[in-house]
Amino acid sequence: MAVLIQQVHPGGPADLAGVQAGETLVAINGNTIMDVLDFRFYETDSRLTLTISDAEGKERQVHIRKGQYESLGLEFETYLMDRQHSCRNKCIFCFIDQLPKGMRESLYFKDDDSRLSFLFGNYITLTNLSEHEISRIIKMHISPINVSVHTTNPELRCKMMGNRFAGDSLRHLMRFAEAGVHLNAQLVLCPGINDGPELERTLNDLFALGENLQSIACVPVGLTRYRDSLYPLQPYTRETAEQTLQQIEAFGETFLRERGSRVVYASDEFYLMAGRPIPQPEFYEDFAQLENGVGLLSSLREEFQFALEDAEEGGFPQKERKVTMVTGEGAYPFLNRMLDELRGKCDTIECNLVPVRNDFFGGGVNVAGLLTGQDVLAQLKDRDLGEELLIPSVMLRQQGDVFLDDLSPADLEKAFGVPVHPVHNDGQQMLDAILGRDTSWQNR
Repeated sequence: MAVLIQQVHPGGPADLAGVQAGETLVAINGNTIMDVLDFRFYETDSRLTLTISDAEGKERQVHIRKGQYESLGLEFETYLMDRQHSCRNKCIFCFIDQLPKGMRESLYFKDDDSRLSFLFGNYITLTNLSEHEISRIIKMHISPINVSVHTTNPELRCKMMGNRFAGDSLRHLMRFAEAGVHLNAQLVLCPGINDGPELERTLNDLFALGENLQSIACVPVGLTRYRDSLYPLQPYTRETAEQTLQQIEAFGETFLRERGSRVVYASDEFYLMAGRPIPQPEFYEDFAQLENGVGLLSSLREEFQFALEDAEEGGFPQKERKVTMVTGEGAYPFLNRMLDELRGKCDTIECNLVPVRNDFFGGGVNVAGLLTGQDVLAQLKDRDLGEELLIPSVMLRQQGDVFLDDLSPADLEKAFGVPVHPVHNDGQQMLDAILGRDTSWQNR
């Protein structure tokens, strides 16, 4: 296999060596280049021999000397230099299977790509890894690898993931751990299925992986109203969430006592469901599982409090200002208490926090990241929003341009007649946005 070179950066090492767009990169120092991981790994040397093929298939050798870790200056048709690997599983809890018809096509793609696990922190199931990919991860010491484990009971994993190979693929965990590859694990917990005794088994098995297991995130299953003909699942109640929290925290104490690190954590959703206070930042150590919503609110609260102290020392704005901020129903009580600290210190700023009910997905979906533009429009249409509407940036796709239902911030601005300002999950930026300070520097 070889990869087509789409662009050569002017003045870069490859350009100076005569490599041209439209040619094909076959190998670096004799190592076949199949995708971005091969390329990034082998281009780091200071002395390289590239095997290049022209449009007619004629190969030539190009010798390059450059700084170690200096980029060759090549661009390819896609970032991965290959097609993205899709998921072959049929998980009983899969959120994508619970999407309604008619949404944009990209939302229905199920990713299960080990390269994206390393490059962007995506979680993989291990079920579609070839022996070549496993050996390459170990050889290149690609680390950490983020794995959606869910359960270490082989039979139950096959059932939960709808894949007869799901149980056998668990053996890769020990191979990686023994090779020194760091692992982060994710458990999507479904009441009565992989919690309780099964969760105890899973956590004990993961504990046996040793020091290379960095962290475990326990996340409650998310259920929408679009579950016709899907596996019957029940949401967590306040009582069952509390029971599961106690179990997770007990294992965390065991890890802490025996390894000096808590390792296993429940996501913020579990605490909100159980009506429990969010732990303090030190509980989460280095916040290893923020992308799974573990400690996200605790980190936000700490940042906001620090920013509030700085603002108080410098003096709050004297000009009166009114803004509205939206969030999901789940985090509303927590965030409103956090904003009460601002309200108690500054009487010139009025910030109204509005919990938006998720009518689009229904069910038990109450996180801000799954809110749609149409629900915001419907539930805020008769409100006095003040000077500006602040929305969590997680409501928008990565490019920051559209909601899940393809409405845009511009659509909301047109309907409401006020600017719509996306705000990252950052306490300083949130306070700056509320106070009307310029936050553009934080997006650079």
